[in-house]
Amino acid sequence: MKALLPWLRATAAELRDETVHAKSIAFDVPGWRGHLAGQHVDIRLTAADGYVAQRSYSLSSPAGTDTRLQLTVERVDDGEVSPFLLDELRVGDTIELRGPIGGYFTWSPGSAAPLMLIAGGSGIAPLMSMLRTRAPASGRASARLLYSSRSERHIIYRRELDRMQGADDDFILTHTLTREAADGWAGERGRIGRAMLAQRVFAPRERPEVFVCGPTPFVDAIADHLVALGHDESRIKTERFGPTGESK
Repeated sequence: MKALLPWLRATAAELRDETVHAKSIAFDVPGWRGHLAGQHVDIRLTAADGYVAQRSYSLSSPAGTDTRLQLTVERVDDGEVSPFLLDELRVGDTIELRGPIGGYFTWSPGSAAPLMLIAGGSGIAPLMSMLRTRAPASGRASARLLYSSRSERHIIYRRELDRMQGADDDFILTHTLTREAADGWAGERGRIGRAMLAQRVFAPRERPEVFVCGPTPFVDAIADHLVALGHDESRIKTERFGPTGESK
């Protein structure tokens, strides 16, 4: 039996609003041994009366051994953890954290295959870790991101993604909005379906590595569409939200 990962003390070092519903939180975690792009951590909060709440969140910081980690948390109004992290946590506060967890939904920059990322809402977090890991890599493979959000004000990391696109000819960014789109919106509109995928993703003959992250129905539908379009099922990796919406 493998030994359980130890709980580490994580101190909030920086809090940054990403949208009106989401925030990125940097934690200093002494004893952290590093992680791969796409992995996640468990967060544990203990109330004064001893009640414990635990959730999993994907790491959005780039892979490596830096002991400052970033999580991006989107509000779940009836959740036990996200309201505390977004409303109550302050710089200098400490929580418990353990990880990294997960080896399947991971990407390393040594791969020469094109990188195809498809995100729904806060499912962008582990994919942003991949993009941040890819950005400084030499000989980096071509990458595309197809990102579905409810409206422009729900787009997480919007400015950073725009900067990435402007600085990298081998990175193509496509947004689609499912609910509200202002006049002049230049991206896609509506849910990601087969026609949008056929137009926006790498062709099956290019054998991309595909990572899809978001709510379960979103992920399942996209995986089915990709296989129907001719993509190799073994090259499609998926990560789904848990039942509360708070997990990775």
